[in-house]
Amino acid sequence: MTTPKSPVTLDPLKRPGPPIGFGTMVTFIIGVLFFGSLAAIGFTPDRLIEVPAGVARVLSFFWPADMAYGWDRVLPAIVESIQIAWIGTIIAAILSLPLALFGSRVLFPRLARGVKLISATARAFPEILLAIYFVPIVGLGPFAGALAIGISSVGMLTKLGAEVVDSLDFGAVEAVEAAGGSRLLALRWAVLPAVLPEIVAHWLFRFELNIRASAVLGVVGAGGVGGVLLNTLRYRHFDKAAAVLILTILVVLLIDTLSGEIRRRIIRS
Repeated sequence: MTTPKSPVTLDPLKRPGPPIGFGTMVTFIIGVLFFGSLAAIGFTPDRLIEVPAGVARVLSFFWPADMAYGWDRVLPAIVESIQIAWIGTIIAAILSLPLALFGSRVLFPRLARGVKLISATARAFPEILLAIYFVPIVGLGPFAGALAIGISSVGMLTKLGAEVVDSLDFGAVEAVEAAGGSRLLALRWAVLPAVLPEIVAHWLFRFELNIRASAVLGVVGAGGVGGVLLNTLRYRHFDKAAAVLILTILVVLLIDTLSGEIRRRIIRS
C-alpha cells in the first residue's frame, strides 16, 4: 500500500516573482533615455529655476510694442506668409492625392512600398532646409518658400491620406470590380467620394502648420514675415519686433480658428 504524497509547500520567501512585462521594460528605457538626455543638454535644477526670471527680463525688452510699425510694415509681410503657405499647401495637395491612393497597402501593395519611400524621404527634409536649396535655384523671394513648403508637406499628406484609404470599407470597391469596372474606376467612384472629406480636412490642418513654417522662412530669404522679424532683431529694435510677434500670433490664431471650424464641418458632413 502506497502512502499518499504530501503536498509540496513553497517557501514564500523563495517564491518566484512575476516576469517583467513589456510595459515595464519600455517605461524603464524611456526613463533612462530621459535622464540621459537631461545630462547631455546640461540640465540642472538651478538653471530651470532661473528660467521664469529670465523670461520676464527678456520680455521687458519688447515692451511697449511699436504697433504703428506693425500696421505699416508687418501686415503686408504676414499676408505674404499666408500666400506662401496657401500655394505650398495647394502644391502638396495636388501631388499627395494620387500618391496617397497608390500608397494604399490594400489596393496597391507593390506600389505602396515605393510611395512609402517617397513619403519618408519628403518628410525627412524640414522646410527651412529645402528653402536654402531652392533660393539659389529660383532666387530670393516667396516662390522659393512656397516650393519648400509644398515639397515638405507632400510626405506627411501622403502618409495620412494612405492611412485614410487603408481604413476604408472596401465593399464598394469590390462591387465596382464585380460589375466589370477596373481598379481605376473603383478609385474614382468608390474610394474618392468616401475618403476625400477626411483628406481635405488633413489639407486644412496642414495649411495651419504651413503658416507657422512660412513665418520663419524669411530668415533665409524665402519671403514672408520672418525677414521683417530678423531685421528688427538684428538692429535691436525690440519694440518693432514685439509688433511683428503680436500681429503674427493674432493672425495665426484667427486662421487656426477658422480652419478648425471648416474641418469640423467637413468631417461631420
